Amino acid sequence: MVRIIAYDNAQQAHTVEASEGVSLMEALSASSVDFDGSCGGSLACASCHVWVGQDWIDRLPPASEAEEDMLDTAFNVKATSRLSCQIIIGPALEGLTVHLPGN
Repeated sequence: MVRIIAYDNAQQAHTVEASEGVSLMEALSASSVDFDGSCGGSLACASCHVWVGQDWIDRLPPASEAEEDMLDTAFNVKATSRLSCQIIIGPALEGLTVHLPGN
């Protein structure tokens, strides 16, 4: 299991245990964190938008053009914004930090 730290809208940290090979959206949705992944990971919405910790953003593969286009529809987009359905959990993401934008 890979541990991810997710900060909710109140900035409370939640440790999320994620299986390798699942998306970050799936891991967050299965956890106790209040999180929405409306389209189920089909890259058809931006409800799974997260802010990746600044020290992690360059460790992730770059966003695809389709992800960038979908992020254009998200609220509170920052330089570290990503769609969690496009981040696949692997051992290199142990300790990844993400923040859930307030909507």
